Amino acid sequence: MGTVVRIPFEVTGWEPEPLALGEPGPVAFGRVTLRKTFSGPLTGTSVVAMTSAAVGEAPAGYVAVELIEGTLEGRSGTFVLQHSGVVDGADPRAGGVVLPGTATGELAGLRGTVELTHDESGAVLTLDYTLG
Repeated sequence: MGTVVRIPFEVTGWEPEPLALGEPGPVAFGRVTLRKTFSGPLTGTSVVAMTSAAVGEAPAGYVAVELIEGTLEGRSGTFVLQHSGVVDGADPRAGGVVLPGTATGELAGLRGTVELTHDESGAVLTLDYTLG
């Protein structure tokens, strides 16, 4: 699509709240507000609104919207990611998009896709983007 950057991140806040969807059963639902800090090609912070489903202690999947504020390769502004993931086995991956029309400031016009991975080196957001 365009420029691909790998952006390390850390989760700096985790605020869970219960979510009741119908009768209690084997699937537990939850809502979490979480916060992240980014380094590398993107320096800044984000706030994430995430809804998840879990079976027992294991998360099964999630959907989220994430407001990022920061500087991407020298350009400052905000943008929103929409992403989701399914946890199934040893290779959990999540992916999504930059929501069109959400970027502000010097990042106005930002479009792209995102993949979130976690490995031995930590958490990484890979952003494939175009600007303009």
